[in-house]
Amino acid sequence: MSQFFAIVALIVFVYACSTQKSVVNVTKNDATEGIEDSTEYDVETFDQKFESWYQYNNNPSTYRSQDYYERWNQQYVTAWNAKCARAGKDWNFEPVVGYDPNEDYGFDVNHKLFYYFMYVENVLNLKILPGGPTLYDP
Repeated sequence: MSQFFAIVALIVFVYACSTQKSVVNVTKNDATEGIEDSTEYDVETFDQKFESWYQYNNNPSTYRSQDYYERWNQQYVTAWNAKCARAGKDWNFEPVVGYDPNEDYGFDVNHKLFYYFMYVENVLNLKILPGGPTLYDP
């Protein structure tokens, strides 16, 4: 008797699923108006104190050009990833920074990434790039 109910339930389930196919009609739309590049980038950090430090030190009067931040970020990322590859007692960070110098990340991402490197060097006192800029350079 239980097999009979199981078979009936299976038949009803299959029938219910098969009738739903005619409800949705998918058609190809050849119009491509309004399509833009929707790729967005962001800097994700694993240090909770950085966000509050960034908000406090993020002063528009000290902004530099995007090109300035991109040039320094390329150098910092190279040095950071090299340190991650040979992590030791003096380096506790594991995540490699995925930064493509040929990609345009925009001003905000480059600025925030630069400030993260400044945070690591000036607040955490871990040198990434000897001879690099300081946050307060003119």
